[in-house]
Amino acid sequence: MRTISLIVLAALACVGQAPQAAQLPVQPAVQPATQEAPAPIIVPVGTRVPLQLINRISTKNAHEGDQVYLQSAFPVVINNNIVIPPGSYVKGTITQAKRPGRVAGKGELYLRFDSLTLPNGVTREFKARVGAIDGSNADTLDKKEGKIVSDPAKGHDMATIAETTAVATSIGAIAVRSSPGLGAGIGAGAGLIAGLATVLLTRGPDAVLERGSTVDMVLDRELSFTAADLNFARGIQQAPIVPNAGGPENH
Repeated sequence: MRTISLIVLAALACVGQAPQAAQLPVQPAVQPATQEAPAPIIVPVGTRVPLQLINRISTKNAHEGDQVYLQSAFPVVINNNIVIPPGSYVKGTITQAKRPGRVAGKGELYLRFDSLTLPNGVTREFKARVGAIDGSNADTLDKKEGKIVSDPAKGHDMATIAETTAVATSIGAIAVRSSPGLGAGIGAGAGLIAGLATVLLTRGPDAVLERGSTVDMVLDRELSFTAADLNFARGIQQAPIVPNAGGPENH
């Protein structure tokens, strides 16, 4: 019995002296590589965006607060990326409209651009001004104040007076055949008075921007877009704007 106990004790001692299994070093957790977000694409201050009018504007029936709708007519490209494609929508507001007077004064129109919506629905709001108007327009743009001024009617007024005077002179000469000089003089005087009355009772030309005419929008602040903002996967479609010079005036 004693012998068995000694054998058991010896076995236990051997087990206690057995080398422990080597432990593998703990590897630190691998952190996923962080990707820096791509830099945004910036449209700088002062960028000109060519636009086409969707609705006609005239000082004849325009009022402060009326909305104006336009579409971009040419792409704006930054670093080989189309940022503002053709067919983007721009909404503006008439901030002031003044009709020309009957004796003096010109039609004046103040227009402000408020927002831009890309074809995919991405929208940016801002406050931009008119930088240029269609070269075929007889009106002028005061770039300092940002107002569109109607063409002065001085030449038209003088033509009206001259035409009315000439017609009345002929009628007077025919009516008073016995005194041709006197008849012509009376007719000329009557014509002059009639011409002046016509001019005084008629307003000068209104300031007008026709549907389909072009204006330049000048950004007064930078616009920032991400790559996702400029995803035009469904393509860019632009509906043509047909001018309707002389047609009904819309707002």
